[in-house]
Amino acid sequence: MGVFPWTFDEEDLAQASPNCRDWGEAWVLIRESGETIDLVGFTELACGTDAAISKAACWLALHRDQDFFRLKQGVIQARPASEIRSRRAERRMQIKAERQSKRWIQVLKTRQPVVFHTLDPLHQSWIQSMQELVGEGNEGAKLDAQLLQSLQTVRVDANARDLRHLLIQLGQWDEHQPASMTGTHWSNGFSETLLLDARQLVDNSEGMLPGDEHRHDLTAQACVTIDDAETSDIDDAIALERRQDGSERLWIHIADPGRLIPEGSPLDLEARRRGSSLYLSRGNLPMFPLELSTGPFSLRTGRRNAAWSTWVDLDQHGDIGDFGILRSWVTPRYRLTYEDADELIDFAPPEEAYLSDLHQLLERRRRWRTDQGALQMDLPEGRIRCRDGELSVQVTEPGASRTMVAEAMILAGAVAARFGSTHNLALPYRSQLPADLPSANELKQLPDGAVRFAAIKRCLSRGLMGTQPSPHFSLGLSAYAQATSPIRRYGDLVVQRQIAAVINAETPLGEESMQELIDSFDSAVREGLTISREDQRHWQQVWFEHHQSHQWPVDFLRWLRPQDRLGLVRLDDLAMDVAAECPAGSVPGDGLVLKVDQVDSQCDQLRLLALAR
Repeated sequence: MGVFPWTFDEEDLAQASPNCRDWGEAWVLIRESGETIDLVGFTELACGTDAAISKAACWLALHRDQDFFRLKQGVIQARPASEIRSRRAERRMQIKAERQSKRWIQVLKTRQPVVFHTLDPLHQSWIQSMQELVGEGNEGAKLDAQLLQSLQTVRVDANARDLRHLLIQLGQWDEHQPASMTGTHWSNGFSETLLLDARQLVDNSEGMLPGDEHRHDLTAQACVTIDDAETSDIDDAIALERRQDGSERLWIHIADPGRLIPEGSPLDLEARRRGSSLYLSRGNLPMFPLELSTGPFSLRTGRRNAAWSTWVDLDQHGDIGDFGILRSWVTPRYRLTYEDADELIDFAPPEEAYLSDLHQLLERRRRWRTDQGALQMDLPEGRIRCRDGELSVQVTEPGASRTMVAEAMILAGAVAARFGSTHNLALPYRSQLPADLPSANELKQLPDGAVRFAAIKRCLSRGLMGTQPSPHFSLGLSAYAQATSPIRRYGDLVVQRQIAAVINAETPLGEESMQELIDSFDSAVREGLTISREDQRHWQQVWFEHHQSHQWPVDFLRWLRPQDRLGLVRLDDLAMDVAAECPAGSVPGDGLVLKVDQVDSQCDQLRLLALAR
């Protein structure tokens, strides 16, 4: 094997290589001649010599990714200027893309919060596409191929759960926001146009509007509102009228948002799209802008308020003897909390005895419904709340005043349904199919309270909504229509409008139109329920994260999936029913001890274990 008569290293080659000016001059000469040239001629032209080291340096330079010349089968040709510009632009794009890729991979590897607007537009779009996938929970959604490759590089699976976790780490997802809320009407709040409309309605609310002249003046009536202390949108009030013949007439006053919100107006359509107010652990999102729902819509204490008023005469058994529905002006005398009202009911001071009398009247109605088959399953109900970053458990106790107000609202719904049935009126009626409940003997074998109620609830079917009145099994009513929360439920506003059409001798919506309307807002209501349940599930996970070392006594209620040993247990400390892995052979009423086995709120994971005591 022969030996080359020369040797040189990288430094020698670098010194012998043509510089940028030499390279450019050679390109001009060859390009102007329009001819090709061999390596020797090119070396002489570019370096002024045909020395072996110069030829080697030129040969290496020509084989690198350079823009000026083509080298093919030993022949060198100058590239056109347009091709050089195109190659340079392509190279710049490639370098930019490589830098972008490195920055993106670094972002993914560090898993630290980033400022969205400082990211490259490409990476902003990737963040948004991941947010959309997480928000929609669409595992089949397609992500950009480059994004998928980068995720694989840092070992992140492209599923909704892992991407949500990644977005939280990058500061691009509120870890406490329900994924199902993304892309809904709840995620963006009210537009500036709608808020401006709301402010204008507030300004115009004090004056007389068409129809106000026909309202009945009930401002002298001693009605009261009863709500939670933090409730700011007051949509109902109750009163007791003692008549000259010694009988008692019950009054239920309901807010009248339809006075200010015309059907088909932008605010009305937005409320329809929302379907109802949304109740989340960190606060409530109203169906109408707060300026309205807590302002002229609310039945504010000491002020004249527009209302829909229902009066009811109950017979000695608690059935509806007579009733009426009218538009009115009312002025609530007091705003009571449930705790305040409980005290007034319990102690019945002579100057405030009417509240105790109201309670007795509505207890008569409650007993009547029970005789008709209504199910009374009153238990404390707990919800996890987060206010100003502080977690707490809010337990709602079924006290006397809550029971009284709930019964009054059910009564108003029964009256609205009876009005609709009498006038052959299409309404969003609520109903429930009859259930085949456990026998009385079977129920007696179970402990009273949560265990017995669980056996009953598992037999109940989901509530239905339709345009014709139908029986509601668990309420013990032949017909029912929710009508007492028009500030918070769009369907209740629809009921008011249909009744108004009859009272005003106008044409109400027919069955077909009503069904279309029901379909439009009922889907929004179900969407809101999904968001609310997801929100509460998440905050339960957060709560259990904060209490991982605790253990709680629980009662076994029933099996959910016995093959997986998954059962439902009652956690009295939180007033909640939760799913947990339970000992095989557990029977309703067994006392167990609950502990946290695994929890990760960011990954939507919670596994609870219930062990024998």
